[in-house]
Amino acid sequence: MEESRVLHLQKQYQKFSDFYLCYCGHARCEPLHSCGPAVRPNYLLHYILDGSGTYRVEDQEFLLHKGEGFLIEPNRQTFYQAGGEEPWTYLWIGFDGAKCGSCLRSLGLGDGRLTFRCEDGGELLKLVESMLAYSRSDAEADFMLQSLLCRFFAHLARGISRGPEQRMTRRERENLYIHQAMEYIRNNYANGITVADVAGYVALNRSYLFTLFRRVLGVSPQECLTQFRLTWAREQLTLTDASVANIALSCGYQDPQVFSKAFKRLFGVTPVKYRKRDREQARRSLEHLAERAEKAAP
Repeated sequence: MEESRVLHLQKQYQKFSDFYLCYCGHARCEPLHSCGPAVRPNYLLHYILDGSGTYRVEDQEFLLHKGEGFLIEPNRQTFYQAGGEEPWTYLWIGFDGAKCGSCLRSLGLGDGRLTFRCEDGGELLKLVESMLAYSRSDAEADFMLQSLLCRFFAHLARGISRGPEQRMTRRERENLYIHQAMEYIRNNYANGITVADVAGYVALNRSYLFTLFRRVLGVSPQECLTQFRLTWAREQLTLTDASVANIALSCGYQDPQVFSKAFKRLFGVTPVKYRKRDREQARRSLEHLAERAEKAAP
């Protein structure tokens, strides 16, 4: 391998535990240069800037060319090799974190979808070159690398496409929409979002989103959003002494009366009565345990 540039980050680079860069680089390979068979502990994306080569993962093999890329998933044995006549030049980024699978699914990758096509590889190369410039270890470098990683994925999201053999089935596409919508609700239900916001996030009209939720989950998007909010509220009523008004605000309700009515519709009791009943039950349970302990004492 020649003309390669590589950045390896230290193990302690964990400021962004959900999604973070491990290493990156680019290289022009010699004919038939190969890597593997190997198993890696993190995700790895390669993008081919020029030439061609072969990517093999378990029993699948892909012949890839300029403008295409491939995903290596953790703990799967892979092998890849540059072409003999026109060996590839490629760039790569290694990344890890609890939300990597979710980030990849938003691009239509992962879960068996391992290759893609993306136009304008020059922009991807510029982003990797910028990453390589931050080889030092300090707060500025950490934040800049995180920003560049997100920009790399943003560029892929704008330009990625897949061949006919890689297109998602209808069920896979619907499951992806549901996953994206649920993730958005989970992360934003406390911010007063509406079903229109959810539909806008996944780029679907509201009627189709409604149909999709009813068919796949058996509830409407509004019912799902309400359940997230009120389940959180119920936990706060049990675990904290926060006022009902503050709990309402914390789960996305501006009006405490609207919150109380929604809570009663779902749980059959107002928030105030729920808290009183829950704490009375807890008090009786403690008294019962104390009586049992007293009887068991010698």
